[in-house]
Amino acid sequence: MAPEGGGEVRFKCPVRRTLKPVHLIDNGKINRVRGTVYAVRVSPAIANRVVDSAKGILLQFLPDIYIYTDHNKGAKSGKSPGFGVCLVAQTTNGVYYTAEAVSNPSGSTEAPSVPEEIGKLAAFRLLEEIYRGGCVDSTYQSLATVLMALAPKDVSKYLMGPLSPYTIQCLRHIKDFFGLTFKLETHKKTEDEEELNFGGPKVLTSCIGVGYINYSKKTI
Repeated sequence: MAPEGGGEVRFKCPVRRTLKPVHLIDNGKINRVRGTVYAVRVSPAIANRVVDSAKGILLQFLPDIYIYTDHNKGAKSGKSPGFGVCLVAQTTNGVYYTAEAVSNPSGSTEAPSVPEEIGKLAAFRLLEEIYRGGCVDSTYQSLATVLMALAPKDVSKYLMGPLSPYTIQCLRHIKDFFGLTFKLETHKKTEDEEELNFGGPKVLTSCIGVGYINYSKKTI
């Protein structure tokens, strides 16, 4: 945890020669929520308080909710105390929405975080991502557009919620680097969304990839 850290991140990624065009235009309906509350160098009871707070909000909308707790102490917990929660909502079509909330760092000028507030904040952030809709949450919109740009010279389509400022700037960078312009269309709400007056405006993004190939990856 911040500010002194002391942890380690291990990242693994398969090596691909080419990507595949993607067509994701139906996000489906939310059927379950999973999450993890992590706490280091603090009382184990804090993690349980975060879980109860987050579930208290989410259980009003969905029964299938399970949030794990991960508590560490001693040398395995790093150098600074803190806690946080990561929530993931999954739809019937395999789309994921994520949200996270973390306590204020030790020694910061802000007041110490209350576990109940962190749990509620994460739950409300997840509900906001669900409301925004689309087939990807706002955090990973830019990654989706980059992968679409690097795909083969075929049409890729991706339904997204309202584009974040970071994604808008990423589209400008893609145009500068690859000379590729995305087609952005306003997507109409489904009948269920119109009836419930639910969900923000969605954007159907489409492009023809540049056909990027990783020549260092040998084919067999």
